Amino acid sequence: MSRLLRLATADFRDRVRRPAYVVILCAAVGLGHLATPGADAGWVVMQVGTYRGEYNSAYIGMVVALASAMWLSLGGFYVVRDAIARDHGTGVGRLLATTPLRTTAYLAAKFLSSVLVLASMLGVLVLTALFMQLARGEVTAVDPVALVSPFVLIALPLMAFTAGAALLFEAIPLLRAGFGNIVWFFGWMYLAVGGQSGDAPLGGIGVHDVVRSLTRDMTAQGVDLVKAGEFSLGLTMIDAPLTTFVWHGFDPDAGYLTSRLAIVVLAVTLALVPALWFPRFDPSRGRQLGKPTASLSADNTSTLLSADNTSAPPHTTTTSGTSASASFASAPRTPVELGSSTLRLLTGQTRVLLQGIPRWWWGGVVTVTGVSPLATGTAAHYLLILAWIWPVLIWSRLGAQSHGSGVDSLLGAYPSARRRIAAEWLAGFLLTAVSGLGPAVRMAVGADGKGLVHWSVAALAIPSLALLLGTVSHSPRLFQVTYLPLWFATVNGIAPLDYMGALRTADGTPAGMPPLFLLTVTAAMLTLTFLTHAARRAAS
Repeated sequence: MSRLLRLATADFRDRVRRPAYVVILCAAVGLGHLATPGADAGWVVMQVGTYRGEYNSAYIGMVVALASAMWLSLGGFYVVRDAIARDHGTGVGRLLATTPLRTTAYLAAKFLSSVLVLASMLGVLVLTALFMQLARGEVTAVDPVALVSPFVLIALPLMAFTAGAALLFEAIPLLRAGFGNIVWFFGWMYLAVGGQSGDAPLGGIGVHDVVRSLTRDMTAQGVDLVKAGEFSLGLTMIDAPLTTFVWHGFDPDAGYLTSRLAIVVLAVTLALVPALWFPRFDPSRGRQLGKPTASLSADNTSTLLSADNTSAPPHTTTTSGTSASASFASAPRTPVELGSSTLRLLTGQTRVLLQGIPRWWWGGVVTVTGVSPLATGTAAHYLLILAWIWPVLIWSRLGAQSHGSGVDSLLGAYPSARRRIAAEWLAGFLLTAVSGLGPAVRMAVGADGKGLVHWSVAALAIPSLALLLGTVSHSPRLFQVTYLPLWFATVNGIAPLDYMGALRTADGTPAGMPPLFLLTVTAAMLTLTFLTHAARRAAS
């Protein structure tokens, strides 16, 4: 037990030092502020028709706990889902394989570490809820039990479930990489929406009993529930301030507590069941984990290095003290070629970006491209939405692939880093344009000039976002966790977040982000990307 706790503690300390932890934590704190808007704000996160609870400890604790549970079950999943992959990539796994530590103990330690990471975020959000209660000033008397209990009863079991699911995904080859991130996002959407139902398995997210408690207090205070309206959990824009009522807090019964305990038991089961097949990095026990990110082939790497008819310096030293030139003496040599070095660089970056894509993926692109010019009305707009979710796993390679494949040291010797970054971005732009070619042709044929302008700006913005986030994080996951909710907002008709011009007004005009605004954001993202690269080169 002591070895398990030491392993979990060490892993927890390592994770909370990572930038991803800070990013998700800051977003969660921002959400805590968003969930408790002022009386004159134009939005609300939790309401019952035209009513909301007075900002006492019980209500503000509940609304922040529910909002944070929804956010951290999504963003937190991407923070904790590299528990096994990190040990594999750093070589720690091979050391653990030589110890008497059992597989179940190893998985239990990783699960406990993940729960601690997510629980630490909840602890910060408890303080955020306390601060927001005092800042709003509607009720300044603090009830610690009423404030904290929603985090313990609702948010913490969901964090345990998230941690268990993340560990299970890592142990299943099909779900280990980017595809698993997409699967979790849509699973999370089902959890966020279907989990509010009273018929959801194990009580869902636990909000149904909370709604009954809210409505009981509203009825006792003379509120007509029929006229008041339905319960809503999620960001909602409102035209006028909501009427307040006093909610005295949630008093769960035995059945509710049992359902929360059942979720924790399910989480532990999800975390430990991979012990049936997980080899714990022991090569004698079967197939090992593959690298979580794709590797670059020697031909593609040499293409990038020789795009300006140059190569790495003739003599560099590896970490083991041996000559890098000797290590690569037998590597295939790329002959000097005449012609445009810029074109060769772009060709190399495109080959790297598109390597390993299966034929069925290209079949999907061809299908959307062929059907889009024939579509009309709503179907045409949804085909554009489909076209620009299809390459999400390939976009997420931008800025992150060279780091994940271990060739940063080679590409760092390239004398014109700015040209290489520009070529990588241009390769992403070409991928985006090809994926959305069908909808663009339909707009051009239909003389939809405004739609075509939105399409063009979005085609510039998407690879810019991917390249920036991949460069900053050295991981494809940050783009995936950012882009999927943004894309889903368009699917759900949230016009202010529509970056591709898919949503239209009654007269057919795109209702999304103004093209000039999105173009300015795109320029800022590219500038930040180049500055990040320059800062890292200067530091090295």
